[in-house]
Amino acid sequence: MGRRSRKFGFSWSWKRASGLSAMKQKISRKTGIPLTRSGRQRKVGKSLGCCIPFALLCAGVAAAITAIVT
Repeated sequence: MGRRSRKFGFSWSWKRASGLSAMKQKISRKTGIPLTRSGRQRKVGKSLGCCIPFALLCAGVAAAITAIVT
């Protein structure tokens, strides 16, 4: 089993120290658009999540109408 290094709750980040993280947070909050890739993917997934059942319902109705007409 390999040894892991422990930081004991202390970590240093040049982005936090320079204020870059805080600036990015403020921009994201004002615009409502996340600046990270995973944040944008979560936002899009959340907004599309409610549309998928509706789209499947519409596709089913269209298929049923097509089957009846032909």
